[in-house]
Amino acid sequence: MSHTLRQQWFSNIRGDVLAGLVVALALIPEAIAFSIIAGVDPKVGLYASFSIAVVIAFTGGRPGMISAATGAMALVMVDLVKDHGLQYLLAATLLTGVFQILAGALKLGSLMRFVSRSVVTGFVNALAILIFMAQLPELTGVSWQVYAMTAAGLAIIYLFPRLTKAIPSPLVAIVVLTAVAIWLGLDIRTVGDMGELPDSLPVFLLPEVPWNLETLRIIAPVSATLAVVGLLESLLTAQIVDELTDTPSDRNRECAGQGVANIATGFIGGMAGCAMIGQSVINVKSGGRGRLSTLIAGVVLLILVVFAGPWVKQIPMAALVAVMVMVSIGTFSWGSIRNLRTHPRSSSVVMIGTVVVTVFTHDLAKGVLTGVLLSALFFARKVGQVLHVASSASADGRERTYTVTGQVFFASAERFAASFDFREALDRVVIDVSDAHFWDLSAVGALDKVVIRFRREGAQVDIVGLNQASRTIVDRLGVHDKPDAERLMGGH
Repeated sequence: MSHTLRQQWFSNIRGDVLAGLVVALALIPEAIAFSIIAGVDPKVGLYASFSIAVVIAFTGGRPGMISAATGAMALVMVDLVKDHGLQYLLAATLLTGVFQILAGALKLGSLMRFVSRSVVTGFVNALAILIFMAQLPELTGVSWQVYAMTAAGLAIIYLFPRLTKAIPSPLVAIVVLTAVAIWLGLDIRTVGDMGELPDSLPVFLLPEVPWNLETLRIIAPVSATLAVVGLLESLLTAQIVDELTDTPSDRNRECAGQGVANIATGFIGGMAGCAMIGQSVINVKSGGRGRLSTLIAGVVLLILVVFAGPWVKQIPMAALVAVMVMVSIGTFSWGSIRNLRTHPRSSSVVMIGTVVVTVFTHDLAKGVLTGVLLSALFFARKVGQVLHVASSASADGRERTYTVTGQVFFASAERFAASFDFREALDRVVIDVSDAHFWDLSAVGALDKVVIRFRREGAQVDIVGLNQASRTIVDRLGVHDKPDAERLMGGH
């Protein structure tokens, strides 16, 4: 245990501290921007980012991953805040946490194996596009100085690592551009223009809502959506960080950890959040690997906002836009564009479908759901085509044996039923299913149809080679061996 503790907390102190500083600075404008999207005061997003990052550092299942207030979650909250106000959002945040702890207890984290590689790629690409699109308002209708500062920021971010990798280049870009803006007295948008920064530490408070069923009816649908979106984004981010760092994560612990973090956040006046792909990528690329980087990011964020507010307010938005553009370029899977020519067409359709739905609805849950459904449809179609029925007749032509190979289920049942010749005059039909498997009601229905049709033509039918699982489902759902089979089949 102590080895794991040391490994996850203190194996990379310098890298984690420096990466945590960069993430803290990049979290501030995002937390403010997401508060504005959700329609609440900037401090709601800032307190949330501090609280979620600090709690998840201890409770999460993926060291080095950054969780805070996010855009995906903010989009879900808009209507609740507009119709019922902040207090109901805080109550919804508590309930979101409860749902997520339940998800962890029910081990729903393992469901991630049903999300295919193409869906994950589509999700990541869509997120990169959304992050980039979120920067465009800062780059439209502005003075040339803003473009110059953003370009300078990108130049520092990409060129500084050639000099030294000791200090993360996004941190250098933020400090240099802030100094230049103050020195030249540039009249450009700064973090201070995004909204009022809090000047005090958060305090524990109960949301001021009536604790009754009516409140539950209002917040439950929003909390359920927040819980699903939060877990989807967190588990996908965990998968990406696993690959970037080549280390494993505990999915179910992550689900419950996100829940604990959201409950803690609801009690100090913060909004629900989840893992952030962009920030987690910044953290890993800046050298963060352990839980310490997440803790530092949260603590430094609060210290900066509350005690260094006057300095933070002067950071030009152009510097942060440059950092976020770097994140979107780094997040986007450029290989997926090259692979469109070589990968199977179905994989490409799934990836592009996920991107298009996510970008147009601005809803990550809808995008992933579209991808999962498309994957399932293509998979069912592919497996359904692997069914093969061969046949051989006896010497006198009075008996025919059909050999079925493959999977019989809803997508292949019709094909199975169409593979038999009922017009042939036979005394006996043998259906050999040793190499086949019957999966569902559609498959059993098709088998019933075939057997009863042959019997009606006067042939005796024997089914041989049913495996144990198929026999169980055929015995339970099939009607061809019941005394009144014709009537049960509806006279077909």
